[in-house]
Amino acid sequence: MASGFWNIGKIPELRNRILFTAALLAVYRIGIFVSIPGVDRVELGRAFKSLSGTLFGFFNMFSGGAFEQASIFALGIMPYISSSIIMQLLTVVIPTLERLQKEGESGRRKINQFTRYGTILLSVIQGFGIANYLESGPGGIQVVHEPGFFFKFMTILTLTAGTVFIMWLGEQVTERGIGNGISLIIFAGIVAQLPSGILSTFEYLKNEIIQPVTMMIILVIVFLVIAAIIFFEQAQRRIPVQYAKRLVGKNTYAGQSTHLPLKINTSGVIPPIFASSLLMFPATLANFVPGGFLDSFQSFFQFDSWFYNATYVLLIIFFCYFYTAVTFNPVDVADNMKKYGGYIPGIRPGKKTAEYIDRVLSRITFGGALYLSAVCVLPTILIAKFDVPFFFGGTGLLIVVGVALDTVRQIESHLITRHYDGFAGSRGPRIRTRRRAPV
Repeated sequence: MASGFWNIGKIPELRNRILFTAALLAVYRIGIFVSIPGVDRVELGRAFKSLSGTLFGFFNMFSGGAFEQASIFALGIMPYISSSIIMQLLTVVIPTLERLQKEGESGRRKINQFTRYGTILLSVIQGFGIANYLESGPGGIQVVHEPGFFFKFMTILTLTAGTVFIMWLGEQVTERGIGNGISLIIFAGIVAQLPSGILSTFEYLKNEIIQPVTMMIILVIVFLVIAAIIFFEQAQRRIPVQYAKRLVGKNTYAGQSTHLPLKINTSGVIPPIFASSLLMFPATLANFVPGGFLDSFQSFFQFDSWFYNATYVLLIIFFCYFYTAVTFNPVDVADNMKKYGGYIPGIRPGKKTAEYIDRVLSRITFGGALYLSAVCVLPTILIAKFDVPFFFGGTGLLIVVGVALDTVRQIESHLITRHYDGFAGSRGPRIRTRRRAPV
């Protein structure tokens, strides 16, 4: 592994991509400490201590602690994610958008533009909610110096601009850096809170709020969860594929045996992020705008309620299937196999192959969805049973470990492509591509 890190510096393009990514993430973290005009950060921090174990703690985790800081990045990247969800759902039900998606790069650019417009709209709505919430005095503490129209206007403008800037940072990281920019921004926010979470844990132990035995049990659970995440994120179902012998001129090419790898968790960390974003939007509105129906709605969506967790699990399962269907098309895979003379032993090429792949993919996707659900509901159990800091939660662990593995795989790919040893060393596994039969 040490040689893998050493080899990174030998490839100028890879080194520049990593440095570029680190620089933009540093800019994001610096922006966390730039406050919204007119907000008393000290008083807000005092008020937020009573909300750390609630939905606001969850919201604060995804914003990288920006919400607690009353930062210009308080909305985080969630409006962009919510807008992406809406656009992907609309693409399925609106034929015009579906045609745009199939037009190639130009169509995708138009859809991305619509997503950006949706991000701005959602940012304005959520910014208005946050402005009202800050003016109402969270926890009975007055945190706004001069409430009124001007404060609301400045808060909405500032938060919307902050979200748009984060969105731009994420796109730049994806295009010119390494890894997925949006996921890395969430990753950076969660990791940045770990030191304070660890200090809080030591304070819990010092004040005997948590017993040492309980702490050991929690640590064992955390390590088991990390091990499970690593195992499931790398697990595959390999479908055997055989390529028939081919005669080209006077040359006969022997058949080849390979496999079609299907990941147990094809969608990665996207379903929990999408589900969390979708749940946070109405729930935060219910907290920001009290009264009537919204109060009743809020009672159902308490962070530790069974209704919230049941809805969370159902949304994760839905987005697992939805995102897998968007990113993986069995019909296209079957057609490509047939085109190059490939077939699955015992299965007819073409339609039957597509149906078989779809059937296998549906089964393993269900298993992957159950794994994601089990990991993501762990925070509620830990908070309710052990009263521990929120960073021990499964959703945060899943995002951190999943994004880290994905980023390492991309770096590994760059190294191996340029004939350098990866993190696994010279005798370690290699990234393999399916060989095509000679044409």
